[in-house]
Amino acid sequence: MSSASLSSTRAGSGENTGFIVLISCVATIGGFLFGFDSGVINGTVDGLKDTFQSSSAGIGFEVASMLLGCAIGAFFAGRLGDRLGRRGVLIIAAVMFLFSALGAGAAHSSTVFIIARVIGGFAVGAASVMSPAYIAEVASARYRGRLATVQQIAIISGLFCAFLSNYLLAKAAGASTQELWLGQAAWRWMFWMQAIPSLLFLCLLLVIPESPRFLVVKGRRDQALAVLTRLYGPAEAQAKITEIEGSLSQDQHRPTFSDLISKTTGKLRPIVWIGIGLAVFQQLVGINVVFYYGAVLWQAVGFSENDALLINVLSGALSIGACLITVVLIDRIGRKPLLWVGSVGMAISLALVTIAFASGSLDTAGKLQLTDNMGVLALVAANVYVIFFNMSWGPVMWVMLGEMFPNQIRGSGLAVAGAAQWTSNFAITVSFPILLGSIGLAGAYGIYTVAAVISVFFVLRFVKETKGKELEQMEG
Repeated sequence: MSSASLSSTRAGSGENTGFIVLISCVATIGGFLFGFDSGVINGTVDGLKDTFQSSSAGIGFEVASMLLGCAIGAFFAGRLGDRLGRRGVLIIAAVMFLFSALGAGAAHSSTVFIIARVIGGFAVGAASVMSPAYIAEVASARYRGRLATVQQIAIISGLFCAFLSNYLLAKAAGASTQELWLGQAAWRWMFWMQAIPSLLFLCLLLVIPESPRFLVVKGRRDQALAVLTRLYGPAEAQAKITEIEGSLSQDQHRPTFSDLISKTTGKLRPIVWIGIGLAVFQQLVGINVVFYYGAVLWQAVGFSENDALLINVLSGALSIGACLITVVLIDRIGRKPLLWVGSVGMAISLALVTIAFASGSLDTAGKLQLTDNMGVLALVAANVYVIFFNMSWGPVMWVMLGEMFPNQIRGSGLAVAGAAQWTSNFAITVSFPILLGSIGLAGAYGIYTVAAVISVFFVLRFVKETKGKELEQMEG
């Protein structure tokens, strides 16, 4: 079948767009839990310090422990997705989300808490690569970017709900370390709240279909055709299954990690390096310092715990608004323009945050004190940075990882890129308390600023546009 035929935006008369949107939204609950699990830690740091008597390094590891699980979960999820299916891996992730929420809240030692968080990390890592992969494999190219961007909205919505839940629970108790219900501290209830969406995710996953592209790869053609018929109607289903089989016809062996190595050069395929670069730069700009340490960050420059938690809620709301901008633009102007505009915006806003922090002085307690003007500059610039991230690198990186790899290497490519993303996330998160105590906030944000500047040139030089292309057109 010709490339022109593949790239046409056929909106077959039998296409069940409502159903496609619905099952895609179910998959994005994994993104919601990804965001909630990532953001809930933000309001619990004081509780962890008091309960476990942790040092600064210990707190850094407790906060970042989930990310070790994320890297492992992302790495194995891609390959498990090739064996058990995209839906199958998401079901396993839902069970882990539930177990982690209950375990982290009930933990009475740092070790038990870390184990529960690492298990949650397995779930987050798996959901972070399987949710966008599932959406990319069921959605039409003409609106695939918009549906995949909903994944980031779900992530930010999860963060927002975690921030809001943390704020309301801490306010109800008087502080995160005070007792709330059943004699348990508010910080424990912050984790237990995640059990509700985890159970909902598990139940809904049991009623959505498996990815038709996975079914074709596994030789289950009749099942794949049935799913495609349900998604696109009989005529379009036949055409699509022919396209999928055509893309696999020249390379029908079981997908393995060795597929990531070019048979001509013997080196890692360029597309894999680009995927790794996208994943790493998304973290090197420091976004998760804001998400994980937001309360600590704003308390460090003079805000109360209550005000700091409220600022987190504001950042979460702005993030959702920024993602909605991406939903409108991503299938119109493409992925690459959003990435480089976001990089420029982040570089400028991070530079302003760095300047504001550099102007401060330490009080007798070692906290950074800013003038009123510089405090406002830091707050505004930090939220502008959050907006630029969430209208660009936040959603677009996940969209591209879900669609940029050819069918044969999608699982393995996602595994490697996802592991790189979460390993970078871990490094940035665990190093922040150390940087805070050594070179200070200005030094740390200076490093993130440099990374944002470099990301501009990475996008312009290496990233290829994927807008409007069917997955069968992707080249490795």
